[in-house]
Amino acid sequence: MLDLYTDATPNGLKISIALEEMGLDYATHQVFLGGDQQTPEFTKLNPNQKIPVLVDDGKIVTESGAILLYLAEKTGKFLPTDPTQRTATIEALMFQMASVGPMFGQYLVFAAAWGDKFPEVTSRYFTEASRIMGVLNTRLERQDYLAGDEFSIADMAVAPWIRLCGVHPACTDLPLEVNSNLNNWWRRVSARPAVQRGFDNPTPYAPQKQFKAFVSAVVGLGELHKAA
Repeated sequence: MLDLYTDATPNGLKISIALEEMGLDYATHQVFLGGDQQTPEFTKLNPNQKIPVLVDDGKIVTESGAILLYLAEKTGKFLPTDPTQRTATIEALMFQMASVGPMFGQYLVFAAAWGDKFPEVTSRYFTEASRIMGVLNTRLERQDYLAGDEFSIADMAVAPWIRLCGVHPACTDLPLEVNSNLNNWWRRVSARPAVQRGFDNPTPYAPQKQFKAFVSAVVGLGELHKAA
């Protein structure tokens, strides 16, 4: 039995999707990001005080990309053995870690947590998130998935971020429909039963509580991390 410490955020949902797709038994421990991540118990699991954290028979794995690689190698699933395809999968995964997540995340910080108090900054991240969606759209030309013709951990990593375009009010203006390859990819991926189950685990806290946790954890804004 695997133990997953997580919340219903894009980084957390990546791992729920992977565990569902790989058919692994796991227990979910939901972490309220309005402060639970700073408890001594959680900090012992991850000194960086971030979710997700996976515990496998005493082995602790942090960082969502590393967890995806760990699970793929553990199960032999969703990470090709062919060197070219394997490299393409890891490349797409790293693009999510370095570009998709950080830029979408910063857009949400300024558009939602800060309430667009700094419109020029919000615009900067909206433009960059939109550009990145165009890069994904180009990557999906003539192939069904981000690393080729097979669903992989790279698709699991990106899917929760693209999902924001339909579920988060601040993201509805991001250009999903005009990037037709990306939009078609999203429809394929989101229709997978295991992906749907992953999106539902854990159940988000009530919207007001979830948003309060988000604001609380924003460095320089929330009370959990005061600016130096």
